[in-house]
Amino acid sequence: MLNISNLRAAYGESEVLHGLDMTVKPGEIVAIMGRNGMGKTTLMKTLMGIVPEKSGAVDVGGTDVTGMKSHQRVAKGIAYVPQGRMIFSAMTVEENVETGLTVTGQSQVPDDIYELFPVLLEMKSRRGGNLSGGQQQQLAIARALASNPKLLLLDEPTEGIQPSIIREMARTLRKIRDQRGLSIVVSEQVLSFALDVADRVMVIENGNFVHDSPRSGIDEAKVSEFLSV
Repeated sequence: MLNISNLRAAYGESEVLHGLDMTVKPGEIVAIMGRNGMGKTTLMKTLMGIVPEKSGAVDVGGTDVTGMKSHQRVAKGIAYVPQGRMIFSAMTVEENVETGLTVTGQSQVPDDIYELFPVLLEMKSRRGGNLSGGQQQQLAIARALASNPKLLLLDEPTEGIQPSIIREMARTLRKIRDQRGLSIVVSEQVLSFALDVADRVMVIENGNFVHDSPRSGIDEAKVSEFLSV
């Protein structure tokens, strides 16, 4: 579903991603772990077309999206939940989710989205800015799903969210994968969440992948070492 080959990205003269290779299978959930400043967010922004590729290729579902603008990538099946959620705080919950429909040609939010997030159905007339952090994260994921993606990118979804909600989010993401068959890439610093949600865990350090393991055979101590400062 996602194939990255020799991907390099830079801010000005400063290269941040150094020739990354990565494959994500259909229906697979991959967690990319690493400390702050190691390249997780840059990778997400590069996959989404917010940061341009310096070189290399990005392929989604057999379509080469290299060099495409963000809105073109959304039309090709990529959805993105940025760090900090970035919901529209003055708009209602329903209006926020509807902004994700633009590429689908639909005008009404599909019922299955509210089935995944019942709290959003209860609050659909409430302004986004009046929701809790956990509810805003659910709203950001619902908005991303409204575009009917093949690939969902989540950048540090657990940031600033209480542990009970984090566990619930892991369950919801697995349910989304099972119901919709889409692939999910999540960048994360919380190992317990990554182990809860992912089929595979990769570690990025200084713009290079330094570890790649299926969840079943993961060396937790080794991954924890990479994450400790």
